[in-house]
Amino acid sequence: MSFNPPVYKYSDYVKWEGDWELIEGYPFAMAPSPFGKHQILMSRLIQQFNNELEDCECEGYPELDWIIDEKTVVRPDIAIYCEEIEKYPKTTPKIIIEIISESTAEKDENIKFKLYEKEKVEYYVLVYPDFEKVKIYKIDNKKYDKIYEGDKTFKFDLCDIEIDFSKIFKRRD
Repeated sequence: MSFNPPVYKYSDYVKWEGDWELIEGYPFAMAPSPFGKHQILMSRLIQQFNNELEDCECEGYPELDWIIDEKTVVRPDIAIYCEEIEKYPKTTPKIIIEIISESTAEKDENIKFKLYEKEKVEYYVLVYPDFEKVKIYKIDNKKYDKIYEGDKTFKFDLCDIEIDFSKIFKRRD
């Protein structure tokens, strides 16, 4: 006997209590409220990105639902959009940043990686608090290539912004 789990849509998603993501019709419960280290890193990242984007038409949004289609809704830790957003974005973000924890690693490194690659998110940034490093992937010919791994400054093509990850981790070298 085989078991086929139900497939859900956005109309179901909006009725659920708690925090969820819906990926290709399958629900994923969000982890409980992130730890302080996660939250402070997210705060520092959003501040640094938005400071760098000040002269650009782009802005960073923390934990904003991205409704990809009726079967897929995700909530990245931070997404950089180059559009004015009143309620929900209508375009693909230019950059998505996910802060990796034990409870989210599998989803962020595999499921969301493939999803963001398929949706052609230009940059996917994975932040590893426990190792104080980041991995940055850039879409190239429909596939992500890892273009950076480390804990120093990285310059994005988008608006020529530079992010100093040593400031995110509050280290001075």
